[in-house]
Amino acid sequence: KALAATGKRTSQEAADWLFTHHQDPTLDDPIPQEYMLYLCPSGPLADKLLDFWKESKSQCTKNQAHEIFPHITLTDFFTCEDSKVEYLYEALKKSGDRFIRCFPSSMSLVLHTSSTYIGFFVDDMSADTIKQFAVAFAAEANALADCHVVARNKQIHLTLAHKFYAQHQWTLEQLASAINTKLGCQWTAALYSRDMRFVHYQTLRALFPYTPQNTDELRLTVGENIYVDPTEQMESSDGWVLGISHKTGCRGFLPENYTEKSNESDTWVRHRTYTFSETPELPPKKGSEPYNKLPHLGNGESYNTKTTKSVSKILSTQLEKITPSRRRLLIVRHGERVDHVFGKSWLQQCISIEGKYVRSDLNFPSNLPRRNGGGKDFEQDPPLSSCGIFQSRLMGEALLEKEVTVSCVFCSPALRCIETAHHILEGLQLHQRKICIEPGLFEWTKWEASKAIPLFMSVSELRQAKYNVDTSYRVIVPVSSLAPSESYEEYIDRCTVAIQEILTAPNEGTVLYCTVTRKIINSDRPLVNIPPESLCINRTNGIQKIPGLGLCCCEELKEEDKWQLIEPPVGTFTHGANSAFSWKDVILDD
Repeated sequence: KALAATGKRTSQEAADWLFTHHQDPTLDDPIPQEYMLYLCPSGPLADKLLDFWKESKSQCTKNQAHEIFPHITLTDFFTCEDSKVEYLYEALKKSGDRFIRCFPSSMSLVLHTSSTYIGFFVDDMSADTIKQFAVAFAAEANALADCHVVARNKQIHLTLAHKFYAQHQWTLEQLASAINTKLGCQWTAALYSRDMRFVHYQTLRALFPYTPQNTDELRLTVGENIYVDPTEQMESSDGWVLGISHKTGCRGFLPENYTEKSNESDTWVRHRTYTFSETPELPPKKGSEPYNKLPHLGNGESYNTKTTKSVSKILSTQLEKITPSRRRLLIVRHGERVDHVFGKSWLQQCISIEGKYVRSDLNFPSNLPRRNGGGKDFEQDPPLSSCGIFQSRLMGEALLEKEVTVSCVFCSPALRCIETAHHILEGLQLHQRKICIEPGLFEWTKWEASKAIPLFMSVSELRQAKYNVDTSYRVIVPVSSLAPSESYEEYIDRCTVAIQEILTAPNEGTVLYCTVTRKIINSDRPLVNIPPESLCINRTNGIQKIPGLGLCCCEELKEEDKWQLIEPPVGTFTHGANSAFSWKDVILDD
């Protein structure tokens, strides 16, 4: 079982697998691997395909094709007993030897596009040979390994993009059209396997190590993959999900914000390969990356490794030179708010007997701005915590490192959002940039606990508190028009009106607006022509998972008169909980 799970490369790798799986409850279960045979490109054409993978993901977000590397599918998935995997290798060698002389040295690839699919179709003559090879392998595997293998009889194709957003079709087509299919390519039949138990699971990759605090929690090491049931993941509302480690086979709860989504094929095992055509290899250049670090079986007994050029940085530099600057919209959630840390009674915790503000915990802000209505107005319009202020400033510094220049700032009238914008601008070193307060960017009023619109700080109060707000800005949606407990449709209409009006102004460069949790989900949907979803429990869970300083980014395609979602310029902000500490209770009591 260990040999099959590691591709039967070395006994040491199998022994290491057994050692890490010694607590796997399914270790003794006779569960076979699920196998598939792919035809994979390498060489200059493969380099261009990988460049397309990177650029399409960067410009158009991830689509279903990104789950697996570039390939042509030769067989359906099939199972094979662990003790008979060697016969699959023999079947691959035998069928490869039969077709080595007639396998096409070059293939004609024709680009095909539709609203849900973009890819290359192989010319009929080459496709017939490929199908015959797949049928030969299936027959050999069925006879030698006693397993049921079905060769693919559909039109032979190499998928570039699948199940993508409609607004990304034009960009994906342009990127696909730029691939030179005449480049040299070496085609290799590769045998892969996967754990059939987790076919429909989501794969997550650990970003940070985690040491369990309870017996039902899962230990995480950086880079390891975790299988998570997407149904349980969707129903989780506290940020913890039940996962199974690919590395150890152990099950337990883990903090979801310690992970990121990974690709389906990241947990697959590469077994043996058969290379059909040889192309002259160029000497590796400085900065090149390994294309395939796993050993593979060639036409004889020798093993080799392919390399690919790392050109993403060169491409991005070239694109910057030939592509005119585009307007971008950064939508950021506010930082950590003080009432989410200390509860609704936070104000009572920091008011002395004399009625003065006292910083009873270091995560309370060092001071509160003066309000005409007194301290009670903070109850429905709370400020950021000290950590929230730090988060916001750190976000600004990260944007500065990425050389993002914010041309104008629009902000919800909520104090937590104004403070977030203020400290982001501090981090960006844009102290003179003014903040436009737009009530139309306020959250869905139905979520307000008091069922009433909060009494926001006036522009004069904000100026007195040293927030650099724009006193000349004329609001699009007045505060007086915000209706308590508005319907979801009214909320979406208000979002759309405010955003579209903001974007009709002649603002160049990057527009930043700071908003609340719900807005980061809904505000960009009308902009990129994604229909608003109806409010349901799934949406509520999604809202709860958006962290402080959660960031979305849209880019304008002026020639098409539309906007598209793109990868934000900076990453997320993840941190752990830090409980209150009483030195008297902990130390003196001991």
